[in-house]
Amino acid sequence: MNFTFYLPETQKVSGPIYLRVLDESFRLDFVFLTGIMMAPQEWDAEKERPKNIYLKKNKNISAVLDRIKVELAEYIRQRKTGKKAVTKTGISKKLSEIITAKALQQPENSFLSLTLSYITVRKEMICHSTYKRYLVFFRLLQRFEGFLHRRLILTNINAEFVRDFFIFGKKEEYSENTLHRTIHFVKTILNFAEKKGMVTHVRELEVRREKKPARIIILTESEIAKIKQTEVPEEYVTAKDWLLISCYTGQRISDFMVFNKSQLSETGSRMYITFIQQKTRKEIILPLHPVVLNILKENDYCFPDPIDHDIYNRRIRKIARLAGINEQINARKRTGHRSEDTFVKKWEVISSHIGRRSFASNFYGKIPTPLLMQATGHSTEKMFLNYINHNSHERLATLGNYFEQLYAG
Repeated sequence: MNFTFYLPETQKVSGPIYLRVLDESFRLDFVFLTGIMMAPQEWDAEKERPKNIYLKKNKNISAVLDRIKVELAEYIRQRKTGKKAVTKTGISKKLSEIITAKALQQPENSFLSLTLSYITVRKEMICHSTYKRYLVFFRLLQRFEGFLHRRLILTNINAEFVRDFFIFGKKEEYSENTLHRTIHFVKTILNFAEKKGMVTHVRELEVRREKKPARIIILTESEIAKIKQTEVPEEYVTAKDWLLISCYTGQRISDFMVFNKSQLSETGSRMYITFIQQKTRKEIILPLHPVVLNILKENDYCFPDPIDHDIYNRRIRKIARLAGINEQINARKRTGHRSEDTFVKKWEVISSHIGRRSFASNFYGKIPTPLLMQATGHSTEKMFLNYINHNSHERLATLGNYFEQLYAG
């Protein structure tokens, strides 16, 4: 069974997407107007969908096209099984029902229905970023259903599912990391199902993954000093202060960007900040670094005003560029809606999480690891070490100095 979505080659302005349904075994060859409008310049003829499926409008259109493939294929198979005629009129009526449906209904026995149940159960127990990530996995599995032309059901989530999913993922140019994380999420849903008494093939989903050295991008202590000394436009001062605060507190943007004066306390001659991490729900009591204290002193012991996440990322990149953070590094950089490995200047790939990684790397080996983990909120040393740049030039230079001193002695 084959479904082909296309725009006529002669179409120069926005017009309806056409659908051709072809199946030689059922003797079907019908063409339909879907009524879904699309501009030719936004259409990907090869992938038979909008070019950028991450724009809200195009994301919705792409989801409808996937739903059409799944539900029309299901309708045709059911007609065939029931020895009923498959007519152009019948398909047209079903197509219209799919397109005009206001809400996506998942059959109770479908894997995506179970996935929605899990997300709903967990919603109040997880942070918003985790909830959004679950929805990303859910939409990816929806696209996979469109690729298969059938619904995913619990009994079919097995080794064959993994094989087909990786074929789909490589065709769509998803990263290995995205594919493996999605499989891990699928295993989580299967474990959830087993706790409800359902039989699954979760043990068939073991996927061997080639371990690649993680690229940990940090700001070294000398680079942070350069940023501290760099004069920036007035509208960038707040972002600069937050960047320095993040490098000396080691927190996620969801935590440090809401720091406020009421969280401060003083014991003896030391000032502390106490807060609950949004992601882990752990209480963190953190003594403030002198750099952070100086920023507070200059602001009447108030933290800078909060900045929108996207605006903050853009501004700290500009600040790093002004500070001359121009080291050429190999990193993953987003191009369009995909990331790829490329050589870039470090300032180009700086984002809000660099402060947390820099804190962990720059103080690693200087402060006992358990104390650093207490500050960052990591539960295990293994997780904490994922944040460490073991190839830090400054750390290697220090090691080299020790070698020279020992040799000279």
